[in-house]
Amino acid sequence: MPIEVFGPGYRFLEREEILSFEEIETLVRTSVRLGVRKVRLTGGEPLLRNGVENLVALLASVDGVEDLALTTNGVLLAHHAEGLRLAGLDRVTVSLDALDAEVFAKMNGVGAKVERVLRGIDAALMQGFPVKVNAVIQRGVNEGEILPLVTWARERGVTMRFIEYMDVGESNGWKMDEVLSGAEIVKRVGEAYALEESIPSYRGEVARRWQFADGGEMGVIESVTRPFCGDCTRMRVSAEGRIFTCLFTGEGLDVKSLLRKGATEEELQETLARIWSGRRDRYSEERGEVTVKKAEMSYLGG
Repeated sequence: MPIEVFGPGYRFLEREEILSFEEIETLVRTSVRLGVRKVRLTGGEPLLRNGVENLVALLASVDGVEDLALTTNGVLLAHHAEGLRLAGLDRVTVSLDALDAEVFAKMNGVGAKVERVLRGIDAALMQGFPVKVNAVIQRGVNEGEILPLVTWARERGVTMRFIEYMDVGESNGWKMDEVLSGAEIVKRVGEAYALEESIPSYRGEVARRWQFADGGEMGVIESVTRPFCGDCTRMRVSAEGRIFTCLFTGEGLDVKSLLRKGATEEELQETLARIWSGRRDRYSEERGEVTVKKAEMSYLGG
C-alpha cells in the first residue's frame, strides 16, 4: 500500500471483513452456473493472502472452471510457484513494466526489486506454467523499455502484453498525453520484428494479438484508444465481497451480506444475474464526457 496514496494511517481490513475461501468458492460455483468459465485471482497482490494455494485448490475443484489464472507482481512468486502448480493453477500473469532497475522502481513505486520479479518468472517457467507478462507503457517514463521487454520475452518463451496507460483510480495523475497508443507500440515493435495480426479467439478478448513471423506472440490492450466496453465479460469481486461490473468505478454491490445471511445458491445466482444484466458501464467509451469516482487498482485489481 503506497504511503503517498493511502497515507500513513491506512487501515488494513480485519480477517472477518474479507471473504473466506469457502465464500469465494460459493461465488465461483454460482457464477459457473451462469456461464462463467474463467476465474482469475488478482490484486492488490494475491500472494499476500495466507494459504492462497488452498484457495487455488478449492477453485480448481469447481466443476466447470476451465481456466484458473493468477495475476501477481511476481515478488513472492518464486516462493509460491511449486505450491500453486500442485494446487491446480493453470497459468500465471506477471506485471513487469521495465527491465531497467531505475525505470522499474519509478513505475512500481513501492520499493520492489526487478530481480525478484525476474526470479519469480523463471520459477514459474520451471514449474511448467504458461506465463504472460503485462507492461503498462507510460509515454516519457518507460516507453524505452518496449523493445528490451519484447526481446527478453522472446528469449524466455513468455508472452508480452502491453497495456495503454489508463486513468484507473484517483491517484495516478493520469493525462491523455502520457498515453502511448497500442498502434504506436505495435509500430515500434514491427520496426524490429515482422508481425502479423491474429484473429480474435473469442468475442470479448481484451488483447489484440500479434504473431511474430518466427514464432511466439505479443498483445496490446487498448482500453483508452480502442474501447471494448460493449464486449466486456469481466465481473470483479473485491476482497470484502463487493461486485464491480467495471474496472472504472468506485461503487460495488455488496454480496458478502447475502452470503452471511444464509442465502441459498439459487438466491445468490438470481442476485448475480440481476447485477450483470443491469450493467450499463461504458466508461472507456465515454471518457471525457462523464465524471466517475474510481476505485484504486491496488484495491480492485486489473
